[in-house]
Amino acid sequence: MLPLCQDVVLLDAEANSAEEAIRLAGDLLVKAGKVAPEYVEAMVKGYQDIGPYIVLAPGIAIPHARPEHGVKEQCVSLIRLNQPVAFGHPTNDPVRLVCAIGGVDDTGHIGMLQELAGVLGDSGKLEGILAAASYEELQQVMQ
Repeated sequence: MLPLCQDVVLLDAEANSAEEAIRLAGDLLVKAGKVAPEYVEAMVKGYQDIGPYIVLAPGIAIPHARPEHGVKEQCVSLIRLNQPVAFGHPTNDPVRLVCAIGGVDDTGHIGMLQELAGVLGDSGKLEGILAAASYEELQQVMQ
């Protein structure tokens, strides 16, 4: 099960750029004590250096970085943007959901990616996440 508690979920967030959206998702993990601030900057740098490879599906970005950049425990955050933001992906822009993930080793993030794919690949669940009015509604949809 995804380690997604209320402290790492933000619905209808405002962001004006991909970098800002990544920082919002990462800052939730910092405030929850799950990653160091350097991890957020590593996610932003990864996006800036490599490009929009983190936009894995239409409207969905999953930023991440290497564990040694400051992951304290396996974690995921989810922000739903009030207004979609362009990440520069040729087919999957604009992005409305940003799920920052952190794995504690080289393979820890794979399980979370599989779980996220299972949830976000289900069109009914994705619609529910995009329409949820509260964390509680979102939590029900994701189960």
